[in-house]
Amino acid sequence: MPGPATLRYGGLAGSLLLAVAAYVRGAHTPWSPPMTARTILSGADGWLVPLCWLAGTLLLVAAWWLGRHRVPSLRWAYVTAALWALPLLFVLPLGSYDVYSYACQGWALTAGHDPYAAGVAAYQCPWLDAVAPTWRSSPAPYGPVFLLLAALTTVAGGSLTGTLALLRVIAVLGVVLLAAGLPALARRHDVDPGRAVFLAVACPLVPIHLISGAHNDAVMVGLLVAGLALVFRERPAWLLAAGALIGLAGGVKATALVVLPFVVLPLRRNWWVALGAVLSLGLASLASGLGFGWLFALAGSGVSVQWTSPPTAVGMTASLLGAGDTAITVARLVGLAALALLLITLWWRFALRTHTHPLVVRQGLPESAQVRGAEAVDPDPEVPVGAQAGESHQRRPARTNTQVSARRGVVARLEVSMSAQSKGAGLALVATVALAPVFHPWYLTWPLAVLAATLRRDTRWLVVPCAVASVLCLPDGYNLALAAKAQGAIAMTVVVVGVVVYAVRWRRRS
Repeated sequence: MPGPATLRYGGLAGSLLLAVAAYVRGAHTPWSPPMTARTILSGADGWLVPLCWLAGTLLLVAAWWLGRHRVPSLRWAYVTAALWALPLLFVLPLGSYDVYSYACQGWALTAGHDPYAAGVAAYQCPWLDAVAPTWRSSPAPYGPVFLLLAALTTVAGGSLTGTLALLRVIAVLGVVLLAAGLPALARRHDVDPGRAVFLAVACPLVPIHLISGAHNDAVMVGLLVAGLALVFRERPAWLLAAGALIGLAGGVKATALVVLPFVVLPLRRNWWVALGAVLSLGLASLASGLGFGWLFALAGSGVSVQWTSPPTAVGMTASLLGAGDTAITVARLVGLAALALLLITLWWRFALRTHTHPLVVRQGLPESAQVRGAEAVDPDPEVPVGAQAGESHQRRPARTNTQVSARRGVVARLEVSMSAQSKGAGLALVATVALAPVFHPWYLTWPLAVLAATLRRDTRWLVVPCAVASVLCLPDGYNLALAAKAQGAIAMTVVVVGVVVYAVRWRRRS
């Protein structure tokens, strides 16, 4: 197997090839029809860009895949992730034209317009010709925090080039915040910090989409992970800061708020987290001058219809079978209902139910388990508390609370296991990505950022989709899923049916 140096520089070679593809055929201005699978096969786009894109992406994905279990140190993970991102900092955006939409939405806000009331075409943005036609008439689906940042870059940048550069700087700062918060969160869950950083920050989706594409998801996941890392602190000031960061993440994209119940519901002391989230989100909404109108504009991202969203794929398949055009809308509504039910189930399983779950606490218990109260009882009168496996013992009467507490182990009623909270939050983000009406490859960075630091077991079930999603978008934004709509919808529907059948059987066995 390749060593750390081979993996690092193999990924760097892939990043350099992607930089060439971005320089020649990245998302440019003005917008023009992108290269597609058909134009590539016909030779209309030449050989340089397709070859550099394909070889670069495969090298980057392979280095990440093979290196996820071979991280020698945290410093190595930091340096490797930085090297892979560096070549993409100074070229055109890769994978989408979204950053141009950000620039126009920021311009609209600074010009006194409401980006939630209409698309940027209605306000005659001076950079409108760079925005993809799909999004010219769509209101902004982002929160007030990001619109304020976009407006700031518009004012400070002064031009389209300056605005794009500052938006990329903000995306880089979001990734830096993510990288800074991951080690603390990982240590709380007994996960190797180097592995967590490599898995989340060196994932090809990060340099390609979060940094090169300057997607605002970088800011969202950075704030979210930083907030989750601070939730473990005891002092109210830290908890207030944790809530503020999570609230700001929700002010970038509202989907971040699905994690809030996991850190608020179980612990009475965590009302500080709720207060911080409400204050930060409320202040950002007021500072934008738009109030809370952004909450009603979140449906704008649903204009994209692709089979990469499982509910949409089911609707597309039903439509192909003669169910009509309304099948997609119905399937999406069913998906949202399933998401709501699943989120409630996860909140119960990882947040509320853990509130009263008794655990045996022994010496050496990880710091992530927070013991509260002294409602200790002796769990087993026949086994001395703290006895090691194989030790001989005799039956003894149940001890009093005082006697049990004097020994090495106690059985305490826990308010919550913080590791369960974070893991539940990560799984909630998985459910949100899987059941949302729209899916884009960079959405997978949401759950990856949290679960990389909270799962000790192999995360192949999450890594495989990230690897596949990394090769979906061509340099100037064309999604390869569009090349096989019918086939992809049917294949995804089969996968959905298989997952449902497996889940039902697993539930019956358990």
